[in-house]
Parts: sequence; structure tokens; C-alpha cells
Amino acid sequence: MLKKQLEAHLIQIARERDPYLATAGHFFVQEYIRASFSQWGSVEIHTFEVGSKSCENLILNLPPDAKYEKSNLSPILIAAHYDGVPGTPGADDNATGVAVLLELARIFVTQPTKYPLRLVAFDMEEYGLLGSRDYVAKLQREKQKLRLMMSLEMLGYCDSNPDSQVYPAPLLKRFYPSTGDFIALIGNLRTLPDLFRLRNIIRKSGIESEFLPVPNQGKMVPSVRRSDHSPFWDAGYPAMMVTDTSFMRNPHYHKPSDKIGTLDLDFLTGVCRGLEEGIRKLM
Repeated sequence: MLKKQLEAHLIQIARERDPYLATAGHFFVQEYIRASFSQWGSVEIHTFEVGSKSCENLILNLPPDAKYEKSNLSPILIAAHYDGVPGTPGADDNATGVAVLLELARIFVTQPTKYPLRLVAFDMEEYGLLGSRDYVAKLQREKQKLRLMMSLEMLGYCDSNPDSQVYPAPLLKRFYPSTGDFIALIGNLRTLPDLFRLRNIIRKSGIESEFLPVPNQGKMVPSVRRSDHSPFWDAGYPAMMVTDTSFMRNPHYHKPSDKIGTLDLDFLTGVCRGLEEGIRKLM
């Protein structure tokens, strides 16, 4: 069931959707997310300007389990960007992230967790994380707190061949697998207990997982900053990226060949299940 749901989302989302050069595809996916979110609650629109262009982040807020409603816990923000680059359907980048975001919304609306959840589809990530940067500025102005931010960034490419995984720093090869068959959790130091817990829970669900805590907002290894978590790092929020490691594994990154057929849907389904279970068990 979950695998079929994810595949159904991918079929709708994996299309050219650059906000300037594929405006029809971009609008279609934006409306698909809006319609999906609206099944489960009121959709908040965060509008921001890029030059003369008006852009939208789409937000769904889900309440916690009723027994925790009076606890006033800070929300967990789960996000994925829905824009793409020209010339690619972006099945892994980032239709997989959006598909998992939508499925987590569907699951948690009927089976809430301890924390309130804020699910956000960010626009304009490919143009410099513009949607998340503007949203973080809003959170700071309003002095909003977060329990955790999770950026879902490419979740569906898996390669179990030897030496299929590369790393941004040579030293990392000594500590991490050479095969690209795991999901990676990359967080700032504030997330270290969460990284450890989530890694273990995802592994128990049957998916290999590794985590990497990074100091100094990841500035020593710039490639770990290439998603919507990094503005949250810069603002001091506890934040992590969940990723199949993107171009360090997937040869179809930003190419016309980034199609659904290149993905491992069993791997993607396991990642989704592991994240659901992990989010439920965050302390």
C-alpha cells in the first residue's frame, strides 16, 4: 500500500518543474501538493518575492496527539523542496522527498505523534535555498521555536555495488561504507541525540542508515549544506538533512535521466517507514 502510494505521488511530481523555464510543470506540482495537503487540513501559504516573481511555500500544520495538546511542545518541521532544475524530471531530486512528505502527512493526520508537526513544501531551493531562507527569517522575526527541522532531500536512489559511494572529504571513507545502499542523516551538533536515535530506528526497520554530525554549520564541508536545512543551521535551529547523498551516489543528478525507473522504490518505502517510526519515538 505505502509503496503504491509513493509511486502514485512520483508519477505526478516527476516532471520538468523549473519555476522559470517549465512554469506549467511547476504550477501543476504546486497545485498537486496544495490539493494533497488540503485533504488533511488548512493549507497555509508563505509567499515570498524573488525579483518580480511571487513564490510560494506550502505549509500544513498537524496537531499532536490529544493527550499532549496542553504540553505546548515546539513543533517538528519536516520539509522537502518541490522545484526542479531545467531539463530533468527530477524523480530523485526531489520528487522522492515530496512524495515522502505527502505520505507522512497522510499517516500522521490519522495517527498523531507527541509533537505538533509542520510539513512544508519549499519553493526555489535550486536557486539558492530562497524559500527556506525567507521562511527562516519569518520564524526568527516571530521568535518561533522548533523541536527539530528535517529536510527530505533525495531519498530513493540506492546502489549496492562496491565503491558506488563517494564522500566530500577523504577521511570519511575510513568510517563509512563504500556501497551506496544506506540513507544518511546529516545534522548540526544540537541534533546528535536525534541522529543516533533515528539512525538506530531506521536500521531496525530494515534500511541501512548512517549519521554524520557536523560542527560550525557544516562550513568546513560545503557539500553538506546543499539543501533547505542549512538556513536553519545558520539561524541556530536543530536541523538535519535526510538524504541518499545526491550526486555522491546518483549518476542521474540534475540530468534528463533522473527518472522514476532509476529509483529503488522498496528502499524509498523503507525510508518512509523508518522516518515515521523515528519521528514517533523522538524524546
